Amino acid sequence: MFFSTSLIVCCAALGCVVGFLAGLLGIGGGLIIVPILSAILIGFSVLPAEQVIVVAIATSLASILFTSTSSALAHHRNHNVPWSITPWVIIGVAVGALISGFLTTLIPAVIIKWVFLVCVVLIAIKMVYASNRAEVTVSRTLPTGPVISAITSTMGALSAMLGIGGGVLIVPLLNFFSVDMRKAIGCAAVSGIVIALFGSIGYIVSGSEKLSLQQGFAGYVYLPALFGIVLTSWFTAPLGAKATQYLPVATIKKVFAFILVVIAGKMLFY
Repeated sequence: MFFSTSLIVCCAALGCVVGFLAGLLGIGGGLIIVPILSAILIGFSVLPAEQVIVVAIATSLASILFTSTSSALAHHRNHNVPWSITPWVIIGVAVGALISGFLTTLIPAVIIKWVFLVCVVLIAIKMVYASNRAEVTVSRTLPTGPVISAITSTMGALSAMLGIGGGVLIVPLLNFFSVDMRKAIGCAAVSGIVIALFGSIGYIVSGSEKLSLQQGFAGYVYLPALFGIVLTSWFTAPLGAKATQYLPVATIKKVFAFILVVIAGKMLFY
């Protein structure tokens, strides 16, 4: 099935949500896209269930390329991107993401699925824990640039493997080293572009011999779904970025953590 208006409409609705969350939390939206898009692809019989997870991850990364760009531009306009450290983060995630895009195709889909589920639950727990902690004024020195790149290369690899933007890993890291939360989110949004770009290249190249453009695929990226998600997420991401100035992020994190647990539970049945 190359084209389905109903599928594109479903993906556009998904894009509305992930775009807003990408701007609000700098997360890229992959944690939401991957499980829901997996269900959509299965529901529309695009692929057999055992092949869906890799395509969902690859398509998620490709959509994050656009969503994170829109989010990063909005954060830059709001002066929330710390350009003194962002280039070092970019170098690290670029290396990790490029390698991961090729390695993932060598790992059985069922293992990727369980890694994703475990990471989702751990991230949800971390979000609840962080939002419940009292504000502590502890100042920690940010590591030197090369050290930041070394740390974030691992984050870039894991993010690309799971089809997420990297914000759920980078934001807590930078915040731990006393980087302002809004600036950490802005940096994560920029790094999400790089993770998505290099990760997508890996998935497109490695999947080019297994799925064809005539079927609607660019490598492992399913183009109709990508179009639907980007159609709306590009416009809702700036709204989320603007909302960081007003909404209580701690409360949003709790709600988001609940959503992640529900999604993880649903994925157990796919």
